[in-house]
Amino acid sequence: MKYRLLGRTGVWVSEISLGAMTFGGKDHPVYRTHGALGQEEVDRIVGTALDAGINFIDTADVYADGESEELLGRAIGGRRRDVLLATKLLAPVGPGPNDQGLSRLHVMRALDDSLRRLKTDYIDLYQLHNYDHVTPIEETLSALDDAVRQGKVRYIGCSNFAAWQISKALGISALHNQAKFVANQTHYSLVSRDAERDLVPLAEDAGLSLTVWQPLAGGFLTGKFDRGGATTEHDSRRARNGFDFVPFDEEKGFRVLDVLRAVAARHEVSPARVAIAWLLAQRAVTSVIVGARKPEQLTDNIAAGDLTLTEQDLAELDEVSRSPIAYPNWIQEWFAPTRIPAGNLA
Repeated sequence: MKYRLLGRTGVWVSEISLGAMTFGGKDHPVYRTHGALGQEEVDRIVGTALDAGINFIDTADVYADGESEELLGRAIGGRRRDVLLATKLLAPVGPGPNDQGLSRLHVMRALDDSLRRLKTDYIDLYQLHNYDHVTPIEETLSALDDAVRQGKVRYIGCSNFAAWQISKALGISALHNQAKFVANQTHYSLVSRDAERDLVPLAEDAGLSLTVWQPLAGGFLTGKFDRGGATTEHDSRRARNGFDFVPFDEEKGFRVLDVLRAVAARHEVSPARVAIAWLLAQRAVTSVIVGARKPEQLTDNIAAGDLTLTEQDLAELDEVSRSPIAYPNWIQEWFAPTRIPAGNLA
């Protein structure tokens, strides 16, 4: 296992991390389609991950209504020091009007509840699961800073924020000398490269870690789909859900899949392994979060860290998956050479 720095913290995290959305939810109307693993299965998955060198595990309080955190806490057990534990908050976790959001009231309640479910005294990375358009970000950041100072949280981060929202938060934290975001968890894959427009440049400029969720686009990039539908009826989240949680241009997606399969065949590995290896080769990516229902799936995903794609592989995958350059990026690139004196051009 290889390790990369978590932002500018000096903390090393595994470049493959374990996502716990598949943990629990057997009777839940939504999470039963994500894996619904019980304690014995969770113990095997977590044990496989830790034994392989994964030290970064991500969950959220909303996953299976808190059951994911409970199962994960029990699975970690006495190996807590081996794990950088990340969880998230914002989504509704109860019927009350204040059982959601990023108010100081909910942040403090949610944190204590997560600590109890995870059976730990502290969270290594506490992340805002989405942006709260109701609560002023100043209130949220103040509550998070208090949690850090109390020792209940080591570092803070965000997920699914726009670049301007992250920039605003970083500025407020700097202004008030508060704990600031060190990581951003975002969706990024060969069929969804929107993060490259603003979030990747922001991560590089601000020294933020970029952790990636849904690297296989809900199972699409495993190669189990063809243009007629899933080729493995019961082994795809997209097939089980009956809807596409991660939206993308499916026609373009199948063109990407054609190239992905060809690259995988050259290396005699799975398409999933290539898709993850491609992400690990991209700018600013710190860790790719993989979820698994079976240990063998996790083992195959972990092996992506040992796969080195050639320049030909990367060029072919980039060509078929590249997104149009958005404004103002294209015009800034067009003007950039004019800022370099002619005599200094290499």
